[in-house]
Formats: sequence, structure tokens, C-alpha cells
Amino acid sequence: MTTTLDASLTLPCGAVLPNRIGKGAMTEGIATPDGFPTKELEQLYGIWSDGGAGMLLSGNIQIDRDHLERPGNVVIDKPASDEMMKALKSWAAIATRNGNHFWAQISHAGRQTPANVNPNPKAPSAVKLGLPGGQFGEPVELTISEIETLIERFSLAAKTVQEAGFTGVQIHAAHGYLLSSFLSPRANQRTDDYGGSLENRARFLLAVIAKTRAAVGPDFPISVKLNSADFQKGAFAFEDSLQVVQWLEAASVDLIEISGGTYEQPALMGSEGMEEREEQNVAPSTQAREAYFVDFAKAMQASVSVPLMVTGGFRTRAAMDQALADGAADLIGLGRPMCVMTDAPKQLLAGRDELPRFENTLQLIPDWLGFLRRFQVVKAVDGFATIYWFYEQLFNLGKSGRTDPDLSVFKGFRAVEARNKKILAARS
Repeated sequence: MTTTLDASLTLPCGAVLPNRIGKGAMTEGIATPDGFPTKELEQLYGIWSDGGAGMLLSGNIQIDRDHLERPGNVVIDKPASDEMMKALKSWAAIATRNGNHFWAQISHAGRQTPANVNPNPKAPSAVKLGLPGGQFGEPVELTISEIETLIERFSLAAKTVQEAGFTGVQIHAAHGYLLSSFLSPRANQRTDDYGGSLENRARFLLAVIAKTRAAVGPDFPISVKLNSADFQKGAFAFEDSLQVVQWLEAASVDLIEISGGTYEQPALMGSEGMEEREEQNVAPSTQAREAYFVDFAKAMQASVSVPLMVTGGFRTRAAMDQALADGAADLIGLGRPMCVMTDAPKQLLAGRDELPRFENTLQLIPDWLGFLRRFQVVKAVDGFATIYWFYEQLFNLGKSGRTDPDLSVFKGFRAVEARNKKILAARS
């Protein structure tokens, strides 16, 4: 029988997602300076709950307030106070009001923590990001004792959101954040039990999964976001990812979201980085794919039976149907389209054929300076600036319930930067 978008998905733990569309995790940046959920977050996720997706993923919920991915992250790095638990419960109740799942994405930014948050972030090794501009500081290698503390914090955050009414968690081990960087031999140059062989580099992640499963029990969904590859020379490759997926399946993970790239090579955004992209030995499953990582998921399905989610690039109903029919994905993740078309899942389920691709009209570099895009650094900056346009749409939805499709990239960039500075000032 052909799987369709409106079909339910039963996970290994027994939980059932009502359809095959998931809202991918997108960083919101609208928590309080102390990391508490806000009414703006409640409004944003209430709108998305009404939008028809079977599962919503939160943006980064950090386990260390000194290692934010950006100012305005929600933070759970200690036992929740009564005030924090009340805010989390309210957020979860509103985000599940349409009968959908709401999962917390739990993360630690590692060496990708902005320097204005922490000039010396903790990392697997003292290997700095290869990006210009001084946005990221000099990392400091974690001690084994610190790693063990962070394993406890991941499980604490998972248990806290479970008690607050979230219906699952996702451990973020992609995109160059802390767990992802431990998997990379380029970022992880340790010589102890957490470095060297792939088994050692995956030890931190697998310990987090074991501790989290023990905390939340057998019936609560645990997902992992994992890079199919880092697409950088000497980094985490597809063959590594395939082995880690098999270990995660054996560790009772219920869903794996396949992604890719890091800040240095942002394949996750469909953008180019500062260096040439390192291609992987994965054959395309069709002549052309609009989704970024579907071929990697298709290749993985031959080796594992754990459900896979693919996010990034999907815009047409035909491509989503084909991915489901081919077994390349069990769950279709939507991100950027839902920053403006918040009911995109409902429209797809009603028969809509295609979603808008807002990126096609967005650019920081004007047309008359288009020749500059021949340079890698300009292309990278242009790609990152575009993200701020989507950040501002999320802020507008949380604040007023409306978006501003006519917003310029430059204006969006300035608004987000001003808000970041305000949050950072309130933290200090």
C-alpha cells in the first residue's frame, strides 16, 4: 500500500503521529533573557498547531545558558522552578491544542556559540571555527567530568519537558553543534575515550541517548537529528553517519531526522560555505531532487528500519509523495515555508500541489552587485543574512500573529541584530 501524507506513523515506542508532516525545528529567539518561554512563543506554536502538521519540533532548547545558539533561546540547565514549569506547561498545552505532537529539540551549541554570548565556548577540542569576522571565539576542550555533567543535563531537560506535557524530544546531534562536533574527526582531535575512532567519537551521543531513555521511560519518543555528512574535507562522512544510525537504532531511538552541514559548510540551508563542498559517495535515487538530503535517507533505509525524517528543500506535493513512496522518508519535514504559510501542512493535506519558495526573492546583495556572488565569502554572508528575514517573520507571528512578506532582508537583519543586543544586555 502506498504511504500518503495523511497516513499516521506509529513509532517504535508505540506513539502515533497523526500524519506524515512534521514542522522542522527553527530557532525562534523570543524567549526571555533568562531562557523562559514567553507568550510570544505560545502564540507562534498555537498558530502552527492549528496549521495541521502531525508533529511540531521546537527550536533549540539549550542545556547550558553560557552556550546559546543565539540570544533568546529557551534554557533548561537545572531543575525547573515553579515559574519555569508553569511556562513550559502553558507552552506545551497550546502547542498541542490541535491534537498534534510537540517535541522539544534539546541542544548545546558548543564551539558555534556566538562570541558575544561566550568568547571561550566548550568544545571537543580547541579547534576554532574557520569563519571570518570574529563572530565565534576560541574554544576550550571539555574535560571528561564536564562531559559527564552535560550527559546528565540532556537527560534532565528531557525529563523536565516530559513532565511539562511535551510529547517527545529530539537530541540535536547535527549542524556542527556540540554533539555533532564530537562526531567529526576534523573538530574532535581528542586522544581519550571520546576521540579517535568513530566508536569513541559517538560515545558522548550514545551516552546521552542511554541516560535520556532511562529518564523518560520506554514509551516516550526520543528522536535524534543527525548529519548525513558535514560536507567538509576530513569531517563526518556519510559512511560514518550510516554506522551511527545503526547504533542509534539499537539504542532504542524512535525517529532520526537526516540533515547535513555545519556553519562552515551550511548544506542545511541549501547554501555554500567558505570552502568547496566535499561530495559524498551516495548515488542519486532519481534524476533530480528538490529536497536536500532525501538521497542520503534513501541509502540509509537499506540498512535500518528506524523511521527517518527528511527536512530541507521540499516544496512540491509530488516530491513529498515520491519520497514517501520510495521509502526515502517516513516523515516529511517543513521549515521555511511555515514561517509565512503557517498552515502549509493543512493545505498540502487538502490537495495543494506546491508551496512557495520565498528564498527566490530574497537577497542582501542587490542585483547590480550580483557579480560579487562569485566569491565564496559573499555567497556565505548572503545566505546567512537571508535567514534573518525568516527570523523576523517568526518574531512577527509571535508578537502580532501576522507576517510581513514584503520585509526587506536588510531591514530584517537590522531588526534581529537590535533585538539580540537588547537580550544580551538584559542577561549581563
